[in-house]
Amino acid sequence: MPQPDEPRPAGGAERVSTTPTFGDREIRPGTRQVVEIQLPLLYTHTPVVLAAQIIRGRRDGPCLFVSAAVHGDEINGVEIIRRLIRSPTLRHLRGTLIAVPVVNVYGFVRQSRYLPDRRDLNRSFPGSEKGSLAARLANAFLAEVVSKADYGIDLHTGAIHRQNLPQVRASFDAQGIVERLAMAFGSPVILNADLRDGSLREAARTLGVPVIIYEGGEALRFDELVIRAGLHGVIGVMRELGMLRPGSKSVRKRKREPVVARSSQWVRAPQSGILRAAKPLGARVAKQETLGWIADPLGENEIPVEAPTAGVVIGKLNLPLVNEGEALYHIARFAETGTAVEAVEQFQADHDPESDILEIEEPPISE
Repeated sequence: MPQPDEPRPAGGAERVSTTPTFGDREIRPGTRQVVEIQLPLLYTHTPVVLAAQIIRGRRDGPCLFVSAAVHGDEINGVEIIRRLIRSPTLRHLRGTLIAVPVVNVYGFVRQSRYLPDRRDLNRSFPGSEKGSLAARLANAFLAEVVSKADYGIDLHTGAIHRQNLPQVRASFDAQGIVERLAMAFGSPVILNADLRDGSLREAARTLGVPVIIYEGGEALRFDELVIRAGLHGVIGVMRELGMLRPGSKSVRKRKREPVVARSSQWVRAPQSGILRAAKPLGARVAKQETLGWIADPLGENEIPVEAPTAGVVIGKLNLPLVNEGEALYHIARFAETGTAVEAVEQFQADHDPESDILEIEEPPISE
């Protein structure tokens, strides 16, 4: 693995990876292989592997990893990757794609965000070979996947009972590489967010690997619009990197530029009770506008939940039963809120299954 004090030189689509190897395997041009990385056993003596599909194009080019289920209950990304590796657009792949649909295998089989010891994998990087289970998994993923890539896309959803508007989270770098990837993904909203200690993005940046995060939907639920948008986004980044051919003129013409948020803020419950939400995802809100009401089961002690700032709703709690202080609405602030709302509306129209114009060969998931 590259050492922290030896970051890779910054570059753009011109990066060309050497022949990728995984363990003792060499991935030859024009082939795809499933690679299994051995992880610690379950206490039942059941083997556990981190499975990745490696697809190498016939021509040299960048190496991109796409990962999902770093939080084990976030399943939209798993479906995005399944569709990606089946996409006919990969026939023209240049470079190498490393697809890892389930990173947190232990949480995934338990339908849990966390590892069995309640550790958050996305706060456990870079990990170590002799640390906790989360630390060992984080170390293995960095060593066997991230360190071999030039770029990365990590797919997430909201937490349990929390739904996110499709959005990209990135920490822009001085070279502009991360911003370029974020813009190419094509989500309506981009959050230029600081790196968090122990996160995959922070560890990847130390290795010189630019990574963006795609957030959309809710834990343990499929969301067809979110899945389609995620697939389109990954393909858009691959086209930006020169790994795939440019899209059709009709696709490029319809694409609306994402809007970068200046900041964001969670609105918290002023009291415990039952929430009657009044604003959906993507809604434009004014400062002090009512977002909903909280009352007890008898309908008494009702108080409004007000927006502390103007902006667009990019995340919300779907469970009406709330405790005082609980995060209810996530509001992003923009220089021009109207422009952001227009971007959201156009995005939703473009990715509706009835109007989708990219290559999708299977029917949408029913909800």
